[in-house]
Amino acid sequence: MMTLAQTGTDGRLITVTLFIVMIAITLGVTVWASRQVKSAEDFHSGGRGFSGMQNGFAIGSDYMSAASFLGIAGMISLFGYDGFLYSIGFLVAWLVALLLVAELLRNSGRFTMADVLSYRMRQRPVRTAASVSTLTVSIFYLLAQMVGAGALIALLLGIKPGETYLGMSAEAAKIVGIIVVGILMIVYVTFGGMKGTTWVQIIKAVMLMGGAALLTIMVLAVYGFNFGQLMSDAADASGVGSAFLEPGQRYGVDVAGDAWQTMINKLDLISLGLALVLGTAGLPHILIRFYTVPDSKAARKSVNWGIGLIGTFYLMTLVLGFGAAAMVGRDAIVAQNPAGNTAAPQLAETVGVHFGGDMLGAIMLALIAAVAFAAILSTVAGLTIASSSSLAHDFYNNVLRKGRATEREEIRVARFAAFGVGVAAIILAIFAQSLNVAFLVALAFAIAASANLPTILLSLFWKRFNTTGALAGIYGGLISAVGLVFFSPVVSGKVDAEGNSLSLFPAGVDFAWFPLHNPGLVSIPLGLLCAVIGTLVSKESDPERFAVLQVRALTGAGAEGASNH
Repeated sequence: MMTLAQTGTDGRLITVTLFIVMIAITLGVTVWASRQVKSAEDFHSGGRGFSGMQNGFAIGSDYMSAASFLGIAGMISLFGYDGFLYSIGFLVAWLVALLLVAELLRNSGRFTMADVLSYRMRQRPVRTAASVSTLTVSIFYLLAQMVGAGALIALLLGIKPGETYLGMSAEAAKIVGIIVVGILMIVYVTFGGMKGTTWVQIIKAVMLMGGAALLTIMVLAVYGFNFGQLMSDAADASGVGSAFLEPGQRYGVDVAGDAWQTMINKLDLISLGLALVLGTAGLPHILIRFYTVPDSKAARKSVNWGIGLIGTFYLMTLVLGFGAAAMVGRDAIVAQNPAGNTAAPQLAETVGVHFGGDMLGAIMLALIAAVAFAAILSTVAGLTIASSSSLAHDFYNNVLRKGRATEREEIRVARFAAFGVGVAAIILAIFAQSLNVAFLVALAFAIAASANLPTILLSLFWKRFNTTGALAGIYGGLISAVGLVFFSPVVSGKVDAEGNSLSLFPAGVDFAWFPLHNPGLVSIPLGLLCAVIGTLVSKESDPERFAVLQVRALTGAGAEGASNH
């Protein structure tokens, strides 16, 4: 059987061809969509013309990033039960979005999260804070996706350190991968706006679900559709036996004789769970999706479609993760990528070889790789349009121009912002590619849960809430989440048994005093507390405006002009 690095010229050719076909189709869709962009509403929210089902597929595509597809399958393959905890956290999160945010946000806003936050407050400071928060969350999320894209391309082309392909070393291939993703996301957003981005995401969701379903069916077919046998084989191959199917391999680990560390591990698990469950409803690129549908009923329906797609997808990652553990083996997965991010492509190749020899193995590897690459493109495009819309609509129009910018002007600034965000993400990702960026997605969720969600909920539900409270909530949550991670073992002070650093900084550098890896347990209550205290120390109050906001949130009356007051 060929290994990933020996897939050969045929496999590489298939991979490159699939990538080119996929990119050509999505660029064609973007060119078509660019001709439909005639107003700010077209650019920021796709003209509000998408059905609940279409937006549900786009939400699924936005959410089922490569980190989900590759990361969760890899986590399950290495840690069994504990890997699936990520899936559960991501899925449960949608109930918060559905029950508390989707419909009310769609009814009371226009293009961005700040439309709701600033409605009954002083426009300029609140919109500035919302832009800062949106940009921070998006950049952390973008970095993780783009670094993943670089690693994925080097892996797919089978380039090992010391080898070259088309004149590229492994490092050069990673940089080329990051630049290609960056250029494509700039093109999607700059020309297609939300309309082009949404159609690209719908195509990617169909590809991702199709690719994952095909691989899931093939894995189950190997085991005669006996999932119990698959789990048993995975446990046997894991090296830890039945413990693989029980909690405690990765999270909440009991440390013999060390009650303090055991407690920290348990708290870390709760902290991560809180960030995942509450963060989704505060992610800017998810929130703006609710504005692309014509009414609140379609917003609810799109979340229902999203939950169905995402739930099905995560059930399939369970099969893929256990399949990789059983058929590829822990040693082969870790040898290729210590974090397990290549488990799904490795499984695709193994299953292909099982059914049809080396050639089918190469085709399956190329197919799953193209799907993973599509997932990356889809997510980065969604993040870029969230950032560019916030910068153009909130910061440029409502802060710098005090709401006097024309629609044409706002679209032009949004396109420049998309270009700027894209270039910044490319440069940062090139420098960040040697770092362990797995924590960046969890950090983005923690910031969204700490800074965005409390202020959104208090804006919608608390009559006394005011400008000072909103600013304290956003900046307090943002600074506490980022600050606590900076002083945590993620950044410094964590080493393995051999003395190698497991943190961002090298071994020997240790300024960590916050014991948890995820700050959510502390930063989320802190963000909420800042918002409440900020509100109570200020005398500002506008009950009439709150009454109008409530009517609009519940009925949708006047939502089209949310920012024009």
